[in-house]
Amino acid sequence: MRAKKATEHGRCLKCRRPLKNVSPDGLGPKCRAKVRRAARTESVHPKWQAAKAAELLELGAVIPLRQNRIFLVVADDGTEVYRTAATGQCNCPAGLRSVRCYHSVAAQYMAAA
Repeated sequence: MRAKKATEHGRCLKCRRPLKNVSPDGLGPKCRAKVRRAARTESVHPKWQAAKAAELLELGAVIPLRQNRIFLVVADDGTEVYRTAATGQCNCPAGLRSVRCYHSVAAQYMAAA
């Protein structure tokens, strides 16, 4: 039996390295560890926002678009997709009112890793 090539499973969404195993979040093991570490060390956000952001990262609901500056983030109920920047801008209802939302927190965690 022939071994599968690394490119058959795609590439890491963060570093673009070939993935050897399928991962639901689209990240390789090193990038996933960096994202989790960044989520644990960040404490300037309220705990509920950090928990929601960590949940989004675990589910693979944060997709980088442009060089880790702009992200697509799926809402927690899965019905909406928001464009979010790591600097805090988001087009969700809270972000449009200039309130820091957990979508931007998740994007900040992803960019920091």
